[in-house]
Amino acid sequence: MRIKRQDDVTPAVLAVMERTTDPRLREIMVALVSHLHAFVRDVRLTEDEFREATAILNEMGRQSNNGHNETVLMAGSLGVSSLVCLLNNGDRGTTETSQNLLGPFWRINAPRVDNGGSIVRSQTPGPALFMSGRVLDAAGRPVVGAEIDIWHSSPVGLYENQDPDQADFNLRGKFVSDADGKFWFRSVKPAGYPIPTDGVVGRLLTAQRRHPYRPAHVHALIFKPGFKTMISQIYADDDANLDTDVQFGVTEALTAQFVRHDSRHPDTADVTPPWFALDHTFVLEAGEARLPRPPIL
Repeated sequence: MRIKRQDDVTPAVLAVMERTTDPRLREIMVALVSHLHAFVRDVRLTEDEFREATAILNEMGRQSNNGHNETVLMAGSLGVSSLVCLLNNGDRGTTETSQNLLGPFWRINAPRVDNGGSIVRSQTPGPALFMSGRVLDAAGRPVVGAEIDIWHSSPVGLYENQDPDQADFNLRGKFVSDADGKFWFRSVKPAGYPIPTDGVVGRLLTAQRRHPYRPAHVHALIFKPGFKTMISQIYADDDANLDTDVQFGVTEALTAQFVRHDSRHPDTADVTPPWFALDHTFVLEAGEARLPRPPIL
């Protein structure tokens, strides 16, 4: 149709969107156009603001590379990542869930490590962390043979791909749950850290007078055929930024105590106090085992 006035634009675009053959894509595109056009009208978006918005999207694309994903960072900083996670898990947001954000730092090819092994691959000063976990199904039965991919930041708040002083895949490793659904390993206690602020997200945080910090946490991605892939983070309950996480990821179900010990470790002679212990149980939902697209290489 030919456009006479602004009121004609939305019906014309929606008519085209309705021709989409895939039902789910049609539903998404119709809703997207309806809400996007309503947003433009609601804020009375100016031409200069529109040009600036498209320039920002292009800039986010240029700032993304094999080691950094500005778009994922922005989605988290707007709470979109957390909302999508909670809407799709925990009985569609009605109950607590072990699912959480993938984040921008997962790498798909972390090395396999035997239970009880260490994921420290280069000199990484900091308190030792001994983590144990258990993987269960919805009925509380052990999930045997699940692959658990672990990664976390260093005690100075840097992932190994951000830090030239760390070895490749430092503080990353894949484990397999045993006959009791258990896995365990040694690492160092992670620290909270600021997200990258040298791009579009950083400018947004400055404009909103927000700090850029995430609380200390350990990531886990659990894969087992017959179950929906578990993506999770376990947050330290004593972190000062627990209630103001810049990525809105902290949930009650995933807030855990990193237990401090000031005596020598009973089984490991080279551990200097203090050292920390973390234990967590992950409950998998039945579903399709599918790995996400890695945000970095």
